[in-house]
Amino acid sequence: MMKKRGLMLVMLSILMGIGAAWVANNWVQLRNGQMANTTASEIVVVTAAMDIPYGTKIESRHLNSKQVPKSLVPADAIMSPAAVEGYVANSSVSSGEMLMHGRFSQHTSGSTLAALIGPDMRAISVRVDDVVGVAGFLLPGNFVDILAIKVDRRSRKATSDTVLQNIRVLAVDQTARTDESEPVVVRAVTLEMTPKQSETLAKSRAEGSIQLTLRNPNDDEVVIAETAPAPAPVVRKRYVPPPEVTVIRGTKVNKQKTKG
Repeated sequence: MMKKRGLMLVMLSILMGIGAAWVANNWVQLRNGQMANTTASEIVVVTAAMDIPYGTKIESRHLNSKQVPKSLVPADAIMSPAAVEGYVANSSVSSGEMLMHGRFSQHTSGSTLAALIGPDMRAISVRVDDVVGVAGFLLPGNFVDILAIKVDRRSRKATSDTVLQNIRVLAVDQTARTDESEPVVVRAVTLEMTPKQSETLAKSRAEGSIQLTLRNPNDDEVVIAETAPAPAPVVRKRYVPPPEVTVIRGTKVNKQKTKG
């Protein structure tokens, strides 16, 4: 009797072991399948390993890789570190941010400033002081308007006009990037503009002085200046003398003007 009970316990233990192994095997296979599906739905993208200031030439230490769901990856995302190393940042990038091709420019030769100039654009430097340079609050990446001030030599009256708007600051002095937002008094500011705009700036500097005004970074509207209507021309009436009448009385001749 004892042998039969022992044999039944052994058989029951074997069956329970087989059942446990079967459940464990199914769980492992299900888990592996879920992980495979998760891996297939994710993709590796390049992110910023640290804060990347504007104008920085990208090195391997600036980069990190991360798996994210495919549905969250924009078409312009950078997938490989080799696709961005050696490029220059067109704008500041925060740590952990996904890197996009449109925010970097290729740096082939020359200074990093040359890589920051947009297509069909030019860089022109203007000498400034603490007043013209907005008390040192101009930093690379800011946008400014340019006022032209002219003084009439005869009347000594000054006039000012906004000749250029929404002009990007490429560099201050010889610095194309800054890690701080503290004011720095500089002697020159390099601006990005079209060839036509650079001609306007050069002409305004030759005719008088210029003043830079700092714009809000979220304000990209170009305001069209209102022109005052031209005064109506003054028409002066030509004086026409009244006609004369000759009166002859005997030997006397008199000329009298008639009333018109």
